[in-house]
Amino acid sequence: MKATRARLEALVRRYHKRSFVHPDPLEFLYRYERLEDREVAGFVAASLAYGRVAQILASVERALAPLGPHPARFLAETPAGGMNALYCGFVHRFCTDRDLACLLSALGGLIRAYGSLGRAFAAGFDPRDENVQPSLARFVCLLNEQGFPRKNHLVADPEGASAVKRLHLFLRWMVRRDCVDPGGWDFVPRSRLIVPLDVHMLRQAQALGLTARSTPDLRTALDITGSLARFCPEDPVKYDFSLTRPGILSGFR
Repeated sequence: MKATRARLEALVRRYHKRSFVHPDPLEFLYRYERLEDREVAGFVAASLAYGRVAQILASVERALAPLGPHPARFLAETPAGGMNALYCGFVHRFCTDRDLACLLSALGGLIRAYGSLGRAFAAGFDPRDENVQPSLARFVCLLNEQGFPRKNHLVADPEGASAVKRLHLFLRWMVRRDCVDPGGWDFVPRSRLIVPLDVHMLRQAQALGLTARSTPDLRTALDITGSLARFCPEDPVKYDFSLTRPGILSGFR
């Protein structure tokens, strides 16, 4: 356990710096001063965070550009069908222009109904929950009520067995506040976050003895989060950025 702690803390000292954020879709959030705008940018960036890093960055850039400097206000003021023309021809792997337009329209509906994405998430947040998974499920249900289909590839279902990595990535950005994560959702304790898990993070966790499981699903994400909580119970996900940096940086070269 001492050796694992030492390795984790060494990674944090080495990589947990603003200078190591690029190339990461997180960098798009730094463009916006207002929290409600960072929420929109973060949800869009996290939703598109699959595939090659260079492709992700290009797609997020194209997705955010039509929304201007204040994307939350733009979405709130744009009618439900107003997104289609803006994204004609957009493609990101499995995501089509209609998929993205539908997601943005639903986000706009949430903003009109609650004032911001943060307030929408807070409406379903219960501090008695052991972790954020039930709150994520409630938030996605609200998104579905705004017309975004339940079965889709952009926003995974938190009520299933999936690790819903991109949703937990979005929450890390929104909840943690330091030199890397901009934060802003102070109503969610960092101790309730779940590590954003994909196959790359799983390999790192296995190498460090953080899990004996081999499937990148929700149970494994909870297992790894529990292991990390032994070293930092108040903020177990603080290690996520540093653990994933070496792989992301080598893959971008």
